[in-house]
Amino acid sequence: MPAAAASSHHHRTRLRSRTAPLLLLVVLAVFVVTELLRSSSRGGFTASARRAGSSPAKANHSSAAPRKILLDPDFTPRLPRQSPLSLSLSARNALPPRNTARFPALPDGHLKIVLYVHNRPRYLRLVVDSLSRVEGIGEALLIVSHDGYFPEMDKIVQGIDFCQVKQIFAPYSPHLFPDTFPGVSPGDCQSKDNAKEKGCKGDPDQYGNHRSPRIVSLKHHWWWMMNTVWDGLQETMDFEGHILFIEEDHYIFPNAYRNAQLLVDLKPKKCPGCYAINLAPSDVKAKGEGWESLVAEKMGNIGYAFNRTVWRKIHAKAKQFCAFDEYNWDITMWATVYPSFGAPVYSLRGPRRSAAHFGKCGLHQGQGSSNVCVDNGSGAVELEEIDKVPNIKADWPVRIIQRQEGYQAGFKGWGGWGDRRDRELCLSFAYMYHVKDQSPA
Repeated sequence: MPAAAASSHHHRTRLRSRTAPLLLLVVLAVFVVTELLRSSSRGGFTASARRAGSSPAKANHSSAAPRKILLDPDFTPRLPRQSPLSLSLSARNALPPRNTARFPALPDGHLKIVLYVHNRPRYLRLVVDSLSRVEGIGEALLIVSHDGYFPEMDKIVQGIDFCQVKQIFAPYSPHLFPDTFPGVSPGDCQSKDNAKEKGCKGDPDQYGNHRSPRIVSLKHHWWWMMNTVWDGLQETMDFEGHILFIEEDHYIFPNAYRNAQLLVDLKPKKCPGCYAINLAPSDVKAKGEGWESLVAEKMGNIGYAFNRTVWRKIHAKAKQFCAFDEYNWDITMWATVYPSFGAPVYSLRGPRRSAAHFGKCGLHQGQGSSNVCVDNGSGAVELEEIDKVPNIKADWPVRIIQRQEGYQAGFKGWGGWGDRRDRELCLSFAYMYHVKDQSPA
């Protein structure tokens, strides 16, 4: 073979040897994209992507098995079309926690903490400052759940450096949709409009009032957050421990984390029928009795923690939660979900509070820096020395407060939740991370 021909033959051989792997990679890439698109068209992209991103250990975890949860075979979940801002926030939700280099490992027995916020920066600064002084906070993962996007709130959270922190943003918050549902849509009924006379859209609540996006966002955010934290986040969807929930107007005492750990450890022995633990009495104004005993009482909404078993019971009541004409998530739970469990829902706490409600403003107030909604600024809560160290004893007995004050079964609700679109969106959140079971009944 002439030298030139030999050189040409050798070049073609080398080219084919390099091209073959490249073609194989292209074919594989096309196959993967096709499968992802096919999964997305079936509505299963979220679950498929989540499973693909799980580690082998997590895939075999005991909590990973019951991923298919059938709530209502006749209900088809529908989520609003996302805006560019909503999509960008969804992308941020998938980012890993920050500060992992400084806090590389979360020890056994640690708690996850979820702080859910709206737009009260003055409140949030106080909460963050109180959390920075909590003993053991560096062992925790702090998840901050935002109702909408507000730059000042984002900036405050970005500055947290005392623990691992992850931010999530409710991508279907009414605050992200200024001119379409779940915000205000053109043609929506207002106040007590008569839909037939005005030709407007919407279903009134039991008092004749039409939906207010500003008000319904409270319940939507809490329900979206719960479903996302328990079933949608890589960091928590296989977590079997307790998750502690606090709000932007809860001042957290230095002993809160250690006391919460003690209560979690004592609950199975001292109060096996208790559903949760609490950092404060159910009466938000109470400071505790000061007894030398633990207290089992009605589930409170300040610093409450429960595990996945309790979440599954709550999640199974999605239809009751979403259908109840009440815009407050906690009143909805007290008046319809907890009573449906068939027995009083008790929570275990200490005789002194480890968290306090410090705000004096109402719904969505305190948003401006000049709006004084906190009593005496950072002096809103006076701490004693006993509040700075763990103050719960393992040998204490338990006192059960059987009198269940406040909202209970039979309360018909304050309204604000009559529009079928809100109820359908609420139910859709319950299905977000679950694949429908297509097998015959």
